Amino acid sequence: MGSNIASIAKIAVIGAGVMGRGIAHVAALAGYETRLQDISEQVLEDALKVIGKNMAKGVELGKLSDKEKEEALARISRHTELAEAVKDVDLVIEAVPEIMELKHNIFAQLDRLTPPHAILATNTSTMSPTEIASATKRPEQVIAMHFFNPVHKMKLLEIIKGLDTGEATVQTAVEVGKKMGKETVVINEFPGFITSRISSLVGNEAFYMLQEGIASPEEIDKAVKLGLNYPMGPLELGDLVGLDVRLRNLEYLHATLGEKFRPCPLLVKYVKAGRLGRKTGKGVYVYDSYGGEPPVQLDNI
Repeated sequence: MGSNIASIAKIAVIGAGVMGRGIAHVAALAGYETRLQDISEQVLEDALKVIGKNMAKGVELGKLSDKEKEEALARISRHTELAEAVKDVDLVIEAVPEIMELKHNIFAQLDRLTPPHAILATNTSTMSPTEIASATKRPEQVIAMHFFNPVHKMKLLEIIKGLDTGEATVQTAVEVGKKMGKETVVINEFPGFITSRISSLVGNEAFYMLQEGIASPEEIDKAVKLGLNYPMGPLELGDLVGLDVRLRNLEYLHATLGEKFRPCPLLVKYVKAGRLGRKTGKGVYVYDSYGGEPPVQLDNI
């Protein structure tokens, strides 16, 4: 059993944090009726402000018209109740923290609350869609759609098939991704997929270099950007993604793939200190405001 692209009209996004609001942004611009759900009204309010600001920037840069922006914003509704958000949708994309117990709980609810034809997707960057699907009675309609931050700028969408994911579900996810303006890659499930395995290794190694005093954060980031042609340094990227998110990914990969993914002690120390990156104003760098620019170096201890 599956769905097809013609049936996808309404999308619910669960979690209105950095990734959830980005996914809602591109879903609404693609023409989908978009339900953004979070348990916090304040988080929802903040998310809509950021989406509006990012779309306004798109207008300013000539990437969309003012009319397109207004129509897209009008397609987004916000909800604190999960049942209300998903009652008649065709596709759900979950974007909550990387905690398997939390995802299991949400997918069990989604299985009960959504129509039988609905596809249930997770935005996980490392976790098993097969394991997530085990909380449902429709594993053939469960898939991972891994978007990248910032969602409205990053072109890639990783689509990961679980053990029982049906081909119709895969093709629907691909077509939805294309409609959102993404380039897609389809992957058979394995911990960390493609990008998270490589990005986690590079980011962790950069923290080891910082811990060892090899160079300043700026020098490490500059070397990777100019020498390896990365658009962003690994320490800058860690601050953008959230060092707590990076640590959770590494802990999962360490548990599933072994010793080479053991989190750097300095990264663990930063997270314990509450230095989580842009979202807290301090990470490897200090920011003028939450999410602000430009970065200012923090001491690396």
